[in-house]
Formats: sequence, C-alpha cells, structure tokens
Amino acid sequence: MKTVTEFPRQVREEPDMGIVLADGTRLSARVWMPEDAGDDPVPAILEFLPYRKRDGTTVRDALTHPYFAGHGYACLRVDMRGNGDSDGVMDDEYSPQELSDACEVIAWIAAQPWCSGTVGMMGISWGGFNGLQVAALEPPALQAVVTLCSTVDRYADDIHFKGGCLLNENLGWGATMWAYSSRPPDPALREDWRQQWMLRLEAEPFLPDLWLRHQRRDAYWRHGSVCEDYSALKAKVMAVGGWGDSYKNAVPEIVRNLPGAKGIVGPWVHKYPHFAVPEPRIGFLQEALRWWDRWLKGVETGVEEDPALALYLMDGVRPATWYAERPGRWIAEGGWPSAGIGTEVFRLVPGELMSDAGQRPARGGAQKAPALGGGSGAARTTGPGGDDPTGLGEGFTVSLASPQHCGAEGGEFCAIWLGPEMPGDQRPDDAFSACFDSGPLAQTDIVGAPSLRLRLSSDRPAAQIAVRLNHVHPDGASTRITWGVLNLTRRDSMADPEPLVPGESCDITVPLDHIAYRLPEGHRLRVAVSTSYWPMLWPQPEAATLTLTGGALDLPVRPAAQGDEVTFPGPEAAPALRQRIVREDSHVRRTETDRQTGAVTLVIEDDFGEAENLDHGLISGGIARERWTIHPDDPLSARGDCHWTEVIERDGLRLRTETYSTMTSDATTFHFSARLEAWEGDRLIYDRDVKTEVPRDMM
Repeated sequence: MKTVTEFPRQVREEPDMGIVLADGTRLSARVWMPEDAGDDPVPAILEFLPYRKRDGTTVRDALTHPYFAGHGYACLRVDMRGNGDSDGVMDDEYSPQELSDACEVIAWIAAQPWCSGTVGMMGISWGGFNGLQVAALEPPALQAVVTLCSTVDRYADDIHFKGGCLLNENLGWGATMWAYSSRPPDPALREDWRQQWMLRLEAEPFLPDLWLRHQRRDAYWRHGSVCEDYSALKAKVMAVGGWGDSYKNAVPEIVRNLPGAKGIVGPWVHKYPHFAVPEPRIGFLQEALRWWDRWLKGVETGVEEDPALALYLMDGVRPATWYAERPGRWIAEGGWPSAGIGTEVFRLVPGELMSDAGQRPARGGAQKAPALGGGSGAARTTGPGGDDPTGLGEGFTVSLASPQHCGAEGGEFCAIWLGPEMPGDQRPDDAFSACFDSGPLAQTDIVGAPSLRLRLSSDRPAAQIAVRLNHVHPDGASTRITWGVLNLTRRDSMADPEPLVPGESCDITVPLDHIAYRLPEGHRLRVAVSTSYWPMLWPQPEAATLTLTGGALDLPVRPAAQGDEVTFPGPEAAPALRQRIVREDSHVRRTETDRQTGAVTLVIEDDFGEAENLDHGLISGGIARERWTIHPDDPLSARGDCHWTEVIERDGLRLRTETYSTMTSDATTFHFSARLEAWEGDRLIYDRDVKTEVPRDMM
C-alpha cells in the first residue's frame, strides 16, 4: 500500500467537535477538513458508528479520513449516542433513535459554514447498514452513499438469522456489543466521564435477548430493511463486499434494484479493500473519491461508464483456514442479473451430480464419481436413478441424520479478526453429510448464486438443512465454494412459519450465497447436505431424520474469463497511526473432545493485544473468548459461552470491563444469563446480572 503524505489541500483535525441534538444530547465527532474550508466550503463525508473513534477505529481512520480531507472533503467520524465520547445510552442497533440522530447530524453538518451543503455517508458493516437506512429516510443534504459489507434485508442476511435458522452469531455479536458499549469515555475528553460511564452501564441492553424475541420476519426486521422499498433510496449508492465476508449478497441485490448503483466484490474478509486480506487489494480510496467527486461536487469522473458490477473471479484453491492471497482475475458485468450467465442444472442421483446437458467432461474423458456420504451413519442411499419427469432426480431414497457437531469446518460466520477463521477442509463435515459428486469437469466459472432444489420429508415437525457446494480436488481435499441453510418450518414464508407434517413429502429451495469461483479442469463439484451445522447454527430441539427423494442443483455458469476485464489502481492511504505495542495480539481456534462425556467444544481465543496511541496517549486493548459446546447425539446439549475483557488506561488510571454471556436451551425455551462488571484498577465499582428466557418459535 502506497502512503500518501502530500495532498492538494492542507488538513487540520479536531478530535472532539460537539454536535448537540435537539434533545440536548451531545455527540462527539472527530473531524478532518481542509484548513481553508471556512473560506472555501467543501462537501462532507459522515461515518456514524458505535465503535469508538478514540480507540476503536483509530487505526483505519488514520488511513482513510485524512486522505479524503486532503482531496477537499470534511470527514466526520461521529460516535453514536451511548458510545465512545458521546452522551446518552444506546437502545438497539439501527433503532429509530439512531437513524433520527443521523438525519439530525446530517442537517447540522450541511448548515455549517465550512460545508458546501452536500453530504455523503460511508461505512463498513454497522456504518454500511445505517448509511443505506438513513438514505432511505431521504435527508435532503445526503446525496451519495458508499456502503461496504452491509445488507438490504436485516432478517435474511445479517448476524441473527440465515434461511430462517438461528445463527450462533446472534449470541456472539450480541456479546461483543455487550462488551463494546460497556466502556467509558476517554477521561481526557470529559470531566464527567465517570457519571456517563455509570449511566451507560446501568442502561445498556443485553441485545441477544431482544433480537431473539423476533424469530419471524416481523415489523422489527422490516424496519431498516431497504429491500422493502428500494425506490426510497434516492442517494447514489456504491456497494462493496468481499467473498471472504458474510455480507456478500447485498452488492448484487443493490445493483439489481437501484438504477445507477455500482458494485465491487473482491476476495476480502470484513475489511476496507485498501488494507483488506486476502490480497489483491485495490485503490478503494481512489474509487470512492471518484464517487464523491461526481455526486457531491458535480465533477465528471466517468463513474457512470464504469461496469455496473466488478467481481473478483477467484481461482479454485486448496482449503485453508487463512489465505494471504487469492489468485484470480477481475470480471465485469454491465448489469445484474447478467444476460451472459446461464444456468446449468445438475440432477441429484445416488451419490452423483449429473448435468442435464450431459456431463461436461474434462479433456481425457469423464469418470463416474463413487457414491459418497454416509460417514458415521449420517446418510443411507438406496434405489436406482430411473426416469425423471419432475427434474428433481427422483427414483432414489437418501435417509439423512447428521450428528450435531457436523459443521466444525465451517469457519467463522463473519471473518474479521484476521485469525484462522476461514472454512477448512470440508472432508470431516462431508463424512457426516449426504454427498453428491460430479465427475471430473471442464474448467467452470461459477458466477452468481447457486441454489439447490430438493424433495424431502421429515420424521419431525421441525428440522433444518445445510447445503454446501464444494470443490473436490483430485486427492480428495474439499474446499467450500459457497453455502446456504434453511429452517424447514420457514420453507414457504419467513414471516408465517408452518410445521412439517412428519412423513409428508415437500419441495424446497435452498439459495446459496453469491460467489465468483473458477473450478479447475479435471476437478469435481460436490453438493453436501446435512441436518446440522454447528457451531454456525443453533440446533432444532429434536434431531430429525430427513428422507431425500429428489433434487437438482441450479449452477450459474459464465463463459470463461480470459483475463482482467476491469482494472483498479493500487491501494493508497494516508500515513498510518503512530502507536506503541504494549502487548502483541494472538488468535486461537481449537477443538476439544471430552473423552468421558463425548461433548465437543470449539474454543476461540482472540487476544487483540494492547497499544498506546502516540497522538494522545490512551492505551486500549481487549480479549474475546468463546466456547461452543455440543454432544453429537443431543441437540439440547448446545451451549454458547462468551467472555470479553476491555481495557483503557491513561495516566495510571486503568478502567476495565468484564462481560459474560451464556446461552442454552431446552425443548421449549432459550435461556440466557449474562453478567457485566466494571473495574477501576483492582476495585469492582459496578456489577449487574441478567437472566432471561425466550420461548422457541419453531426455531
């Protein structure tokens, strides 16, 4: 990454600009702007977050905001109500209060003498979400949005539910916010820091409980889901995502539904693309600047002529829990869906995937794949293929009941901490699944969202299904290409679930996440189907046995790309933050098996280290610990435990919070227990315990 130190305009910074809202709440903003903005006003770019500008996002802020400011923008990194150095308390994510505050902040910015009157919003994750949601409210000054790693549907495509299944990230990220929002303001900025801290601790909600009280796609989730009315989005939107991230579906959906929107999806995890991994990185700041210049300044930058969608087509590689780089090339589409991408249908027959167009062999001829699946008694296959008037490959029976710990190689739902978080070799999970393999194929560029159609029945009224599309290498190694899940009680509606009728056959479709992936010549595709996916999903209360009697994979296939169809400049950034490392970071993932009880536990230890900010002297750091335990034979043994430590230190004053969160369930009820502790040095100054229960709703 190239460090830029000379800019067209000199930049000044204000670390704590106060923005007082109509109700008297003071929000704290860190601001970068040209020194002469008072004489020559500039557009503004707002990033509105709960993640603490003083010690949470400082490393990335240093790379990003001074760069835009040096090119003629006022950049405001505002701490949301109840977080960082701002007043008040936070009640929820993306709440009406949060969005109202953002609209008020935008109006305040536009009225300042240093602002030209036009405003953009930018952000990744939370800031990407609320940028779209605020734009849908149409504040007059907001003209453009750059949204990264976000969603258009809060129920279908966030950290709470996926395919109507309960994600364990609902507890994991809720525990993260339980820790993040428990921290005090920086004592150097506020004389009343202790009073604000106590107010915050007393009022802070335990969000996993709140989120789990809405197990259907109800009005709670429709709020803030911009897919409800794309026509409300008048601001010009550039959307960015990464194939290594959990939020990969929003970009094509935005391009599909918003005229003039542009999308970029690279190989990256949950990071800004100018410093993301895996490489290759791109000059994201230059691309964003072209967007801002066009829509906030009216400069003709040519962005309208850019491809509607630029996708990084990754070469198929061997499975690994971390990649420093992904080989591939950039492809371009003028619109989405693309007329140049067709659908190849593979029918499921016993142990095999057979193309309706005839198996597309690799040079040298195709070989029939052996019938797979059935590892550890997970699946049983009987019956021949036969005629198939339905297109679902009927004429066989697969009985499927995966052990509860199937899914151990799924990796993190949202890879973000730069540890060993990616999906590993899928063979252990494949052994617990019903597997259907193609023969060796010609080189195949998979671009889009595959889906699996299945005909099945269940012996229980509630069940869930997980589907993985895997790349099988000649030596048998199995790389996950993409995946999807479905709560079968929500097979027809996420808002109005219905139980299954045991023994009654039904047809379902499981959509898989978007992807751009090149299967090498001579390699095979595998569809792996399981009834559990732990620790990604919380299990249903009873272990169901599914009977599969037909299925077909709809695979989006693009003509082979010959090289880069679009290019980007190399990454640039402003100078990095000056800091002193007090304790190095480290990241651990390990699996423990209790040989006496048979319980299996995934242990996660993310030590983020501690560092001193040499610009203002604050020391900060933290440690996250998670344990996800289940017995292979008992879905009611599922348990999640999270423990976070967060520390800030200044001038000998060391302030620390310890947060604990646990979730279990029985057949009818989810159970939460949580604890929040605040420490000043070695003295406990506040503690609070939470115990709640939430009824299960076909979940």
